[in-house]
Amino acid sequence: MSIRLAVLYGGRSSEHEVSRRSAASILAHLDRAAYQVTEVLIGRDGQWHVDGEPVTLPAALAVLADQDVVFPALHGPYGEDGSVQSMLEWLGVRYVGNGVFAGAAAMDKAVTKKLLSAAGLRVAAGVTLGPGEFLSRVDQRRLGLPVFVKPARAGSSIGVSRVDEWWQLPTALLLARDADPKVLVERAVPGREVDVAVLEHPDGRVEAGPPLEITVPPTSAFFDYSAKYDGGAVFQIPAELDPATTRLVQDRAIRAFHALGCRGLLRVDLFLPEPGPAQGPTTGDGADRGDQNGSDVGADGDGDGWVGDPAEPVVNEVNTFPGFTSASQFPRIWAQAGIAFPDLLDILVAGARGTVPAS
Repeated sequence: MSIRLAVLYGGRSSEHEVSRRSAASILAHLDRAAYQVTEVLIGRDGQWHVDGEPVTLPAALAVLADQDVVFPALHGPYGEDGSVQSMLEWLGVRYVGNGVFAGAAAMDKAVTKKLLSAAGLRVAAGVTLGPGEFLSRVDQRRLGLPVFVKPARAGSSIGVSRVDEWWQLPTALLLARDADPKVLVERAVPGREVDVAVLEHPDGRVEAGPPLEITVPPTSAFFDYSAKYDGGAVFQIPAELDPATTRLVQDRAIRAFHALGCRGLLRVDLFLPEPGPAQGPTTGDGADRGDQNGSDVGADGDGDGWVGDPAEPVVNEVNTFPGFTSASQFPRIWAQAGIAFPDLLDILVAGARGTVPAS
């Protein structure tokens, strides 16, 4: 007997189109002999559709409640942040991926950093700014240049910009606040950028895939939205790392998975700091220099004041539902590990079927 499976996608966030791309790939790779598939789309305007037909919210909820499993292919707020997961818990239906707490905590980069730091993982030094707040001169001297300005609760690098001179900061804050009034300003971490995919198998075993290294095109200052979705970025799988470093980043990714209370899947993005003596932050105004590894982070800042091994990887960001197109990092990592896209979907659905929703 086939499994009744609803793929839920779209949503009202700025990542609506990314969600549609992920869902299209999931739908194309599901084994239709094993699954009786229903498509549930949330339009940008909040209108719900079931198999292409507009329906009322109560009708859509009734469809979801009738499924064996729901596969939320949603990115960003109103979907990946625990909102939809809470609704599915209320309906009593099993669903793929992370639960309410992990989704909500990981959606907020500032909260994520505090949880990871509390678990002993290294994070970049930074400051969280609320609505109307500006980075103080003290924090500018402490963080140095360059910095990255990010919306605290958005994904796909939407609203993210790099600041190389302090006069660029007001524009960067405006851009970030278009996505979220809560903003994170982080010290740049020079080094190699590596992603690790974490997968929980139906038997509870948690596995990290081969690390993936990202090289951005010369036209991009960092791994921005264009580099992610318009082509140009190069993924090396597996990354050219020695065995010890491979084991290290895989271990840190699994630790992040557990620190956030994740289930099913997680993608962890890390930096491998450049080797060499620590360099203090540069302010461009001749200010005194501090420790590059974050030991100068004050109590009001974000960052764990790292004083350990300078080669320790820095956890940059996590993604509780990473991109799921066939070109996305997460499926490509597991394909390299020998798990084809249809099999990856089977593992996630099987894991969800073994999870009892909260009552």
